Amino acid sequence: MQPIRSALAYVALIAAILALFPGMAGLGAGAVSLAVILGWRDMRRVPRAVFLVAGLALVFALGRDPGLIGTAAGNMSRLAGLILAVMLLSSVLSRTRDLQQISASLFGGNPSARYLSLAFGTSLVSIPLNFGSVAVVGSLVGERVRSSGDSPATRNATRAVLRGFGVSPTFSPLSISVVLTLTLLPGLGSLDLLLFTVPFSAALVLCGLIWRESETDQQMETPESKAGLAPWLRFGALILAICAGVFVFSQWYQLSYAHAVTLSCMAAVLGARLLAWSRKTNPPLVNMSNVSNELAIVGGSAFIGSVISGAVLGQISGDPAVPTWLWPVIAACIPWIFFAAGLAGINPIVVGTLAGGILGVIWPDNALIGLGVGMVTGWGITAFGTPFAANALIMERLTGYAAMDASFRWNLRLSLVGLISASLLAAAVTALRV
Repeated sequence: MQPIRSALAYVALIAAILALFPGMAGLGAGAVSLAVILGWRDMRRVPRAVFLVAGLALVFALGRDPGLIGTAAGNMSRLAGLILAVMLLSSVLSRTRDLQQISASLFGGNPSARYLSLAFGTSLVSIPLNFGSVAVVGSLVGERVRSSGDSPATRNATRAVLRGFGVSPTFSPLSISVVLTLTLLPGLGSLDLLLFTVPFSAALVLCGLIWRESETDQQMETPESKAGLAPWLRFGALILAICAGVFVFSQWYQLSYAHAVTLSCMAAVLGARLLAWSRKTNPPLVNMSNVSNELAIVGGSAFIGSVISGAVLGQISGDPAVPTWLWPVIAACIPWIFFAAGLAGINPIVVGTLAGGILGVIWPDNALIGLGVGMVTGWGITAFGTPFAANALIMERLTGYAAMDASFRWNLRLSLVGLISASLLAAAVTALRV
């Protein structure tokens, strides 16, 4: 069964790559659905619920307007292909020597420098690796916990990794949060969004310096080998090349943002494969049989959001009668809605799909940046401030530090500051543009 599931995942990926050809949307959505159904027994509760709701959305669309299905299937195929391409890229890069050297070098320096190095380093690694960055850097923190025991230094390192990854959904052009937001808000430009969210992410990481423990009595050991300039340059050049590819595909060739990210990531994956062949090595094909949870959440949420937005659009004639002052208020509430849903164990993809699918249709075009800022900042704060986030659970497994402690004891004050700041920023931008 696993080889079939892996093959279906690759079929879905190929369909997403060839999205411009007729019939590829249906092929991709069908492959995703079959992969999820075959992996149903191994799936967690939330992905199952999301996929079941997607099934109800399909029934609703059949009864209301079958024309909604084609668009929804296209979104489902593109976003599923995106997550598969990013996972392939993560698998390829996680095996490189450069990444291992970079990750180990993040542990050097005095406490403040080490915190910033780990936080910003994890954010940088998260751009192409997504959750792979938590696994790579977090495993090194876990090794230090096992070798040296629990200490303020290891707890601060865990804080830095969680926060560094947590801000990546806010600014990373390859993250599912940014891609989903730009997909559901087609009138919003990626550069306009990143112009606000990159400084916000940096400021949030810097604020984390306030909420950490003193390490005056115990320092984390200096890493045995520091990465030189070459690994950083090569890794940075790869990130820039992938982001440049996304820009070229989306701006010059007018492809959807999700399609552009998929193509750019796959170009890097194929380049790594060709490089391996030139060195007379033949790494095995990545097994994609265990991606049913991701496909159910991403693909199901994309389908739900598309059907909802299409249905809402069909009910609207002209501009909705909403007072001008209410748009900034709604924008200010968006980050809090993400966070509250995260505390209830609801994945941000589900919340983002519903928020973008419903509000994106009725939101004033000139003020879409306010809605986009609220969505991605709320997503990022939820990623490091709630105990059910995937990265918090990964770090719990790697380090032994409880996700509840990391979220509520270590990060709650920073989360509240971030939420207040995100609300003010989203409201202010909306008020200036509406």
